[in-house]
Amino acid sequence: MSAGVAPPSGWGERRRCERLDERDWREASRSVVKVSELFFSIQGEGSRAGLPSTFLRLSGCRLRCRWCDTTYAFGPGRSESLAQLETQILTQGAARVCITGGEPLLQRNVVPLVDRLIAHHGLDVAVETGGDQDVSILPREAAIILDVKLPGSGMQQRMDPENLARIGSADEVKLVVCDREDYEVARDLIRGRLRGFPGGILMSAVHGELEAGTLADWILADRLDLRLQIQLHKHLWPGAERGV
Repeated sequence: MSAGVAPPSGWGERRRCERLDERDWREASRSVVKVSELFFSIQGEGSRAGLPSTFLRLSGCRLRCRWCDTTYAFGPGRSESLAQLETQILTQGAARVCITGGEPLLQRNVVPLVDRLIAHHGLDVAVETGGDQDVSILPREAAIILDVKLPGSGMQQRMDPENLARIGSADEVKLVVCDREDYEVARDLIRGRLRGFPGGILMSAVHGELEAGTLADWILADRLDLRLQIQLHKHLWPGAERGV
């Protein structure tokens, strides 16, 4: 994913959302996934920041980012069927759902639930992924939040570079920066591989390691066209780890 690589000629050429009939959904909904937590809160990041959302956090992750703040999701979690999760999500009453982890795409059998929430219930569904799993299994109507790992994470070499050609206008690239080296790698990626990307580009500072104001100064000096973000939930509920 170096700056010297040409950007994709097409973006986000994924399948359309599939609307299962009730019989097929009953069959698919018996599938079980491992869940870390499900809760209703304020979205703290991205273009949906500040909006009430239902969060479904799945268990398990193969990455070990140095600054990860959800290590509790590495554990086995509890077993829930897609049918149970559909009911719990609808009970929350939110128009937006964020499926996150851990790494949610390790559990590929969650995908029918994504289709169901979008096609049958008309919900806005975003899927946050660490970038090492193939995102093309998701429908184009789902917003992918692709966390592209930088050197400071220790996981840069674990990324699937083809994922940048699988995202489109509904999706967002997230770049978490811990120092100047991370910033320069991110800047070169934006000017190179991500040139012409029709979706959103998000950049944030690692909480407690880099001042957001310093990152803002770098962005302004380089005239980067992106969204600087802070983790809103950490300011609303400082010290809280779960359920926010």
